[in-house]
Amino acid sequence: MSFELICEIEPPTKPDLTHVRHQIGTMSKIAHSFLIPDNHIGRATVSSVAVAHEVQAMGGRGIACLNSRDRNLLGFRRDLLTAQAYGVDQFLFVYGDKPTSGNRTSDLTVRSMIEEAREFSPGARLGAAAGMRPLPSFKRAADFLFLQVGFSVVAQVRWREANPVDVPVYAGVMVLASERHARMLASTIPDIDLPETLIEQVAADRMAGVEAACAQVLALRESGAFAGVHLVPVSRYRDVESRLAAAFIK
Repeated sequence: MSFELICEIEPPTKPDLTHVRHQIGTMSKIAHSFLIPDNHIGRATVSSVAVAHEVQAMGGRGIACLNSRDRNLLGFRRDLLTAQAYGVDQFLFVYGDKPTSGNRTSDLTVRSMIEEAREFSPGARLGAAAGMRPLPSFKRAADFLFLQVGFSVVAQVRWREANPVDVPVYAGVMVLASERHARMLASTIPDIDLPETLIEQVAADRMAGVEAACAQVLALRESGAFAGVHLVPVSRYRDVESRLAAAFIK
């Protein structure tokens, strides 16, 4: 069975796709597809649909993330229509991080986005994010699932065994770029279990986060429990690519 590596791209906060293109060019040697976040951590970014189109123009496969936080029904239909025009047909629907300013738009939920997209964009592949808790029944109607970022292979495999589904499930793996980054994650992401020993290792060695994430990817592949991983390399994508190249080179 194939094991897919889905790499998350750092989305641009300015109208310049140079950095995006560099990430795609570097990671395309090992990545099977790319996930493009939507208004990452509550900041405005270039449309995930537009960046997914850029991925495809460079010969890759793009998955556009759309959150329910920032759009009403009309805005969601606009995004689906734009995606059809661009030939983007894979989506990940999420609730969305807390905005840095302003309020949430309450018209949509992940459930209603899945239901609406089934009617508005027949044939599209629709994914949903799953937390480290029992899987809601409506998410079982998705075409694939992205399990929340975690740092324990044992916990991720245990969740997979407790939540059997017949669709591909991708385990979340994130590179810890620094001690500050690690502590920010621990304080802002619900249900995350970030070992203090790993934080201390990252504080002592800037490459420890890269090494730990790469080891986790390989251990998840060895487990056979998942269809692949959703890898978040943050700014360390060059280091990640060089270490995983031997295992995932296409």
